[in-house]
Amino acid sequence: MQRSAVEQKELFTLVNQIFEEIRKDGDKAVFKYNNVFDKVDLEKLEVDEKQVKDASKNVSTELQNAIRLAKNNIEKFHAAQQHKKQVIETTKGVKCWRENRAIEKVGIYVPGGSAPLFSTVLMLGVPAKLAGCKEIVLCTPPDKNGKINPAILYTAQLVGVTKIFVVGGIQAIGALTFGTKSIPKVDKIFGPGNQYVTAAKQVALNFGVAIDMPAGPSEVLVIADDSANPEFVAADLLSQAEHGADSQVILLSDNQKIVEQTLQEIKNQVKVLTRQEIAEQALKNSKAIILKSIDECIEFSNEYAPEHLILAAKKYANYTKNISNAGSVFLGNYSCESAGDYASGTNHTLPTNGYARNYSGISLDSFVKKITFQELSKEGIQRIGPAIELMAETEQLMAHKNAVTVRLKSIK
Repeated sequence: MQRSAVEQKELFTLVNQIFEEIRKDGDKAVFKYNNVFDKVDLEKLEVDEKQVKDASKNVSTELQNAIRLAKNNIEKFHAAQQHKKQVIETTKGVKCWRENRAIEKVGIYVPGGSAPLFSTVLMLGVPAKLAGCKEIVLCTPPDKNGKINPAILYTAQLVGVTKIFVVGGIQAIGALTFGTKSIPKVDKIFGPGNQYVTAAKQVALNFGVAIDMPAGPSEVLVIADDSANPEFVAADLLSQAEHGADSQVILLSDNQKIVEQTLQEIKNQVKVLTRQEIAEQALKNSKAIILKSIDECIEFSNEYAPEHLILAAKKYANYTKNISNAGSVFLGNYSCESAGDYASGTNHTLPTNGYARNYSGISLDSFVKKITFQELSKEGIQRIGPAIELMAETEQLMAHKNAVTVRLKSIK
């Protein structure tokens, strides 16, 4: 069940070193590490408005339509999560309720470079805008020419991103954490990334910046019974393996024939992938495991807590109630993981590395704070005041007791 991992001590030493330089030298350090890691020399970090507008000219009409379709579905799903104020009278004269307030400044990290994930702009930008975030700052690494893929820029403009910066990796997270002359400091950082980005986000917590979740290398676990289509299963496993050499894919089944056929399909399909080398590296960290029953497969999956879980089983409805740990679940032979990555409407920014045991994927709630309110009338304080006085006195907090006592006296 262990994931492939970089030596943690070495990883956090590097992150802390880069963070310290950014805190001290700001943009200068960001430019330096853009050069070190992405091999680009940039004149400026921010993408200007003209570049963003011009990007649409380099995005085909077909792709623009596809992005808009995905945006509409993501908006529908996330808009349904909007909170409706509900006032609860806990005792006569005591009213309590909760209201949402948007996190004002958010940073969204979008992996780029060899695989520019413009879909992540949708997954983070759409709920941020729906929540009412005032500032949405996007950071993404440059390609070898120091440019951002036009599809990322087009999508950023479409969803309402307010600022875009050509910076990736640890240095992007550091800049969003401390703020530089060019890049604003934010209140919360969102977005997936490799183990370096994930470690940087965890360090950002030490400096008072919130993060969405630990979201590192991508992973999928497929549970397949004798009704599964080996061609489909192999395609799903490879769709995650191509993300990165440190990704991991797991196949569980109670049927040896399905496993053997799927492994053969993987050999056939991997040969034609443009990211063949990356996928093959990921497959070295991956496993195909035969267990006695689908129930045992579910039990294993709950222990593993996958980012994506595909239930390629004929009677999947019989098993869903037993799934307790997973980022997002895909049911049946036609629910490919790619649907959730792009256009079904659910969010693809999900907990990885076993964090699905205690974290949820991104939702509208990720971009808001929930503030509680209470309103007590004279009758309300009279009804619960004596209980408060007794509890406060027992805890020896006499000023707490007195805050009630003076009110009760004034009413009498």
